[in-house]
Amino acid sequence: MPELEPTLDASFYLTAGAILALLLLSAFFSGSETALTAASRGKLRSQADRGSKAAERALHLTEDSERLIGSVLLGNNLVNILAASLATSLFTRAFGESGVALATLVMTLLVLVFAEVLPKTYAITNAEKAASAVSPVIKVVILVFSPVVATVQVLVRGMLRMFGVQADPDSKVLSAHEEIAGAITLGHSEGVVEKEHRDRLLGALDLGDRTVEEIMLHRSNIEMIDADADGETILSQLLHSPYTRLPVYRGDPENIIGLVHAKDVLRAMDRLVRGPEASEAGLAAFSVTDVAMKPYFVPETTTLDDQMRQFLRRHTHFALVVDEYGALQGLITLEDILEEIVGEITDEFDVEEVVNLTPGPDGSYLIEGGMTIRDLNRATDWNLPDEEANTVAGLVIHEAQMIPETGQVFSFHGFRFEVAERQQNRLTQLRVRKLL
Repeated sequence: MPELEPTLDASFYLTAGAILALLLLSAFFSGSETALTAASRGKLRSQADRGSKAAERALHLTEDSERLIGSVLLGNNLVNILAASLATSLFTRAFGESGVALATLVMTLLVLVFAEVLPKTYAITNAEKAASAVSPVIKVVILVFSPVVATVQVLVRGMLRMFGVQADPDSKVLSAHEEIAGAITLGHSEGVVEKEHRDRLLGALDLGDRTVEEIMLHRSNIEMIDADADGETILSQLLHSPYTRLPVYRGDPENIIGLVHAKDVLRAMDRLVRGPEASEAGLAAFSVTDVAMKPYFVPETTTLDDQMRQFLRRHTHFALVVDEYGALQGLITLEDILEEIVGEITDEFDVEEVVNLTPGPDGSYLIEGGMTIRDLNRATDWNLPDEEANTVAGLVIHEAQMIPETGQVFSFHGFRFEVAERQQNRLTQLRVRKLL
């Protein structure tokens, strides 16, 4: 032991103390990097709105992620390299040449446990709290290291440009929309978010990406009032119709001249039958155009988000959809858009719809051809693409590049499609099964 006494002097203890201090700084930089990158900007914004200056500072730091990461990594590497150098010097002094290997082993263990895993585990568990706590110091670190970091950024971008890679510091890997949608989907896959909640949230997010053409009621299914019909016929139609708003046409169903509300028609008829000037021939003299409102037409390419805003601004719930040539394609209501978020909305007057999704014993489904792909995906948790077609029948026709015959079978997108029924040029029923 006497030969080791000269090593245990003041210099030894100062060096050991410096190594411990550098390990603490390394832990601080590692934890700060994890906290500031893992912290939810939404939660930080919420805390900042409630008056937290630290959260507001942390939020500001995360806006320039490239400079933040560069400064923290620079500080972390500086203290790690310096700590490793001091440890090598200390162990070499104490144990000779074998001290190099011993210093490497000890410092690797210390850095891994106390400067990496421990602080990062804490930071990722308490990301927002840790980010707010370290933000004052990290702000100073960024200011001190900013000239060096800026030089390194220029050098890195130049080297990447040599390989044909363009680095845009202002670009975001994911938009806020995609981040939210991804978080909701991930939450559902982990069992945190219920399916109905996922569908509602994603339905609201998707309104800006979908058009009225995708959810409108096709013109072949629109109930209309003939402007030339007599009063009794119109009254009978309104009383038997499940709808309160109906388009009015004259001559050709494509020639929409107005829109009537059942209450307006009934009030007008009541005046003619029971009003001060009522007569037996009053109802026969009724003209539906007298109470018809001006029709509201919208292009089929209008997004659901824009159309909902238009409905709210115009204080109306009903619009007729036309194509680029002005030809009638269908109609859309505010209820149709809301159903994309909350699901089917029904009341006691709605016509009971036929079930268009019947499960089979082999895991397949017998599906109505007119069922939308979006509704099918929602009901089954499948992921059939709906970029090229809105309905299941439309998808089959698009992929087959033909109108298939009954009994024909196709396989695409990981699914097996069998045409179960065809009427004229319409695929009315298909049997679909997911391939293993």
